[in-house]
Amino acid sequence: MVGKIHPSMTIDEQLKIIRRGTTEVIGEADIVDRIKKGQTLRVKLGVDPTAKDVTLGWAVVLRKLRDFQKLGHTACLIIGDFTAQIGDPSGKSKTRKQLTREDVLENVEAVTKQFYRILDPEKTVIYFNADWLGMMSFQDVIMLCSRYTVARILERDDFTKRLAENRPIAMHEILYPLCQGLDSVEIDSDVEIGGNDQKFNNLVGRTLMEQYGKPAQAVVLCPLLVGTDGKEKMSQSLGNYISITDTPNDMFGKTMSIPDEIIGNWFELCTDVPMEEVAEMLGEGKNPRDAKVRLAKEIVALYHSVEDADAAERYFIETFSKKVQPVDAEEVVIPSELVVEGMVNLPALIGGLGLAKSNGAAKDLITAGAVALDGEKVTEFRHELSALTGKVLKVGKHKFVKLIEG
Repeated sequence: MVGKIHPSMTIDEQLKIIRRGTTEVIGEADIVDRIKKGQTLRVKLGVDPTAKDVTLGWAVVLRKLRDFQKLGHTACLIIGDFTAQIGDPSGKSKTRKQLTREDVLENVEAVTKQFYRILDPEKTVIYFNADWLGMMSFQDVIMLCSRYTVARILERDDFTKRLAENRPIAMHEILYPLCQGLDSVEIDSDVEIGGNDQKFNNLVGRTLMEQYGKPAQAVVLCPLLVGTDGKEKMSQSLGNYISITDTPNDMFGKTMSIPDEIIGNWFELCTDVPMEEVAEMLGEGKNPRDAKVRLAKEIVALYHSVEDADAAERYFIETFSKKVQPVDAEEVVIPSELVVEGMVNLPALIGGLGLAKSNGAAKDLITAGAVALDGEKVTEFRHELSALTGKVLKVGKHKFVKLIEG
């Protein structure tokens, strides 16, 4: 497809948008050449639906895809309904669990609607890679394997480390990069976006396209967003994430909990605020809390509204800064099966209500002083039912529920 793309923007202005929040652009000259020719680029992002929430970490690459859309290009979103069943080995020290077809389809249904909170549906084409990978014969698979050497596959850092540590590498993991690369061949990708951990897979696609006689795709790599703990990559399994479907109050509160040293990085990867403004906000003598409030409001406004962001700021100030109990805390019934002779095991209650990952985790939170009833820290595990009824239970920094008797 050929069309006139943003005639008011220079190539340098477009490249500034493309480069923001990236660590490497491989084949940038090819991107420039195609833009100069007026070509509408087909920009690929492959996503394996292994969970039901789109997090801010996942949104980093989705937002980069949106940047290309704003420049007039077409987003080619590949749902890995086939590859998710294989399991991407990228960054894994051991073979990851394979999902069933049913698991994958449940996740696909959950996340597909969330994509359009970020992407323009009018400029998005969705593909499912089972449409071609699932149709391959065993002969087709062998022919695909013949286009890449074992030595090249084993150059992957995670495979190299596993070999050195005598950890197993399963054959299906070796095939994964070839499957992802074939996705690029099938849809005639001009550019593929991925996280830094996807570099090897993306370059396999670049190589395979040339082998199939097609122009090689450029590759745009984005850093992995650090989670709210400020240490590990944002991950649903680690619980250090913010979902783009979180309520405005939760989204704001969780953002306010991040360490100061990652504020700038979050501005770059999670918002559109010019980095010159960010540098000014974080300059010498400035209070990082003010920058963090701006960051939280920007994130809430992106996924909800400016009005919701203002309301979330007010809620945060009243609830956390002034230590006021939230009057709108959700009411939850204390399950009758947890009441034994008028007593309730609080860790079991916290775990059962989903306020902690497990009863053991709930015990750890109580011991750490992270659980309170009507603002008073809790130290005991067992409580009388009457002592819990009507109280606001706080778990961690941002979880509140009002307990009522069933």
